[in-house]
Amino acid sequence: MSLLIKVCGMTEAENIRHIEQLGVDMIGLVFYSQSPRCLYQIPEYLPTHAKRVGVFVNESKENILMYTDRFELDYIQLHGNESPEYCRSLHRAGLHLIKAFAISHPRDLTAVSTYDSLCDYYLFDTKSPQYGGSGNQFDWNLLHRYNGSTPFLLSGGINPYSAKAIREFHHPRLSGIDLNSRFETAPGIKDAERIACFLKKLLS
Repeated sequence: MSLLIKVCGMTEAENIRHIEQLGVDMIGLVFYSQSPRCLYQIPEYLPTHAKRVGVFVNESKENILMYTDRFELDYIQLHGNESPEYCRSLHRAGLHLIKAFAISHPRDLTAVSTYDSLCDYYLFDTKSPQYGGSGNQFDWNLLHRYNGSTPFLLSGGINPYSAKAIREFHHPRLSGIDLNSRFETAPGIKDAERIACFLKKLLS
């Protein structure tokens, strides 16, 4: 089973280093001040093999370009109410985009098609009052209604016991998974051993 593995919401240098050494593909850095995982300063170590993903919520284009330059970001993940026009503007600036969509009902997928060709990936997450990191899982069966061409990452409440369910979930556009709060010892600090055991179960 070949899936991209993204670990999101990391804040400390040695923790980032340990998670990267597990062979994950992407590491997410949150630049949203209301998140408990917000990154306020550059850690002493940033990923050199895993792709760096900056996570933003309704941020200005100027700030996103500034963070992209400062942190040498490979992808921009938009987790707010960003419009297709806004995404097109960032796309034209040469940025690689991941657009997150909160899912709880089939109608939540109706707007997705308006972002076609603007994003490298979509990320389907659980709808919650905050923007991501809820620790809750939505009904993945809703995604069988998604028939677009953009590949997606599966997010929302994936935990150490989710390996079997992920292996049994099949969709032609499923490209990877996003791990966050259910693998933490504290907000922004991931349990490397727990992730390693999970990945062994998932990818073996």
